[in-house]
Amino acid sequence: MPPSADNQIQKHFLHPGDHYVTREPMVLSTLLGSCVSVCLFDPVARVMGMNHFLLPTRNSSGLEPVIASDAGRYGLWAMELLINGLFNLGARREHLRAKAFGGANVLNTSVRNLPDRFIIGTANVQFVRNFLEKDGIPLIAQDLGGDSGRQIHFHGADFSVYLRRIPRRNAEQIAAQERAYLQRALQTQQRSVPAEFF
Repeated sequence: MPPSADNQIQKHFLHPGDHYVTREPMVLSTLLGSCVSVCLFDPVARVMGMNHFLLPTRNSSGLEPVIASDAGRYGLWAMELLINGLFNLGARREHLRAKAFGGANVLNTSVRNLPDRFIIGTANVQFVRNFLEKDGIPLIAQDLGGDSGRQIHFHGADFSVYLRRIPRRNAEQIAAQERAYLQRALQTQQRSVPAEFF
């Protein structure tokens, strides 16, 4: 956030799995490594929201109902939660605009139980671009991929996003948090999906 920013403005920080929608001209912030955040807004209804997800989708062969899972961690559900939350505040689909950030490849793909071919950051970037295109929501700004973490601040006054890159050598804390989050997500899937699906 720029130094001149008003310290009195209301702020909300999102962790992995979170989403937040509001009518207030506040600042939504988060730290991203492999995760992706979509900043979604309706400039006519003056509503905004953000999500923060680590995995593109839950294994569709899972036996556990979606409602019983930590849905916000998965991009598909995180996007639906965000969009529906904005609709509940008066947004209209034809007015929605998106800005997307994150998807860096900061996680070691040798994390236990993670298939070598599955690179989280790249998969998240592909997912979010495809989702927005299929849903007809214009992606008007993006900073996706690469190998640097990001800190973002989404301002409700004018729907601008301020971004600060976190060099890879300084992003180990973000990567460690995402590794722990990923391990918990994979353990949840293993409890509900037969082993042959992994």
